[in-house]
Amino acid sequence: MKSKKLDLLKNYNLYCITAENLSLGRNNIEVVKEMLSSGVKIIQYREKKKTLKEKYKEALLLRELTLQYSAILIVNDHLDLAKIVGADGVHIGQDDYPIEVARELLGEEFIIGATTHNKEQAKKAEKEGADYIGLGPIFESFTKENPHPPIGLEILKWATANIKIPVVAIGGIKESNLKQVFENGGKCIAMVSEIVSSSDIKEKIKNLMKIMEVYKNGTNNS
Repeated sequence: MKSKKLDLLKNYNLYCITAENLSLGRNNIEVVKEMLSSGVKIIQYREKKKTLKEKYKEALLLRELTLQYSAILIVNDHLDLAKIVGADGVHIGQDDYPIEVARELLGEEFIIGATTHNKEQAKKAEKEGADYIGLGPIFESFTKENPHPPIGLEILKWATANIKIPVVAIGGIKESNLKQVFENGGKCIAMVSEIVSSSDIKEKIKNLMKIMEVYKNGTNNS
């Protein structure tokens, strides 16, 4: 079962992350419904400001929605919340619990993703048993309060050639630079503001998937 879910992270897919503060007044549930009904199969619930009770209630609703659409749900940071709501996985940062601790608590069937910013962190995450890495920020990003400096496309090209687990490119990726990401080895692309801050989420995802389809089918001649 986990292997089938991980296939989504190995291929050309959108990995959508919630950010209610950037969602033009829409709540996370509304936004995720738009994402899922547009064909998105990977959702990460990331919410920094709400209480644990609020996060729990939202995550439960998102679990129901993702099951309805046969999509996977990843919870950011909170191992306990991921386990309680029956999510498919958890995504942890460099300052969160170690990967081996997450694995011991959550078990082998849980997907564990790890944020990485350089080659050393990427290799370490793979060695410690992460199922995938989130690599970035590829470009300048403003979705976090204290953003990491952009790491560029060269490291993405290196990672997709040298890291054996799936590499999810993240950070400042937009419709305007998506082709650059694909041309440097990217396949699974994480997006935040480009989607949640769009006035028409369905149209935005439709346009992104059109670009993705070109590369997925190997018909890019540029």
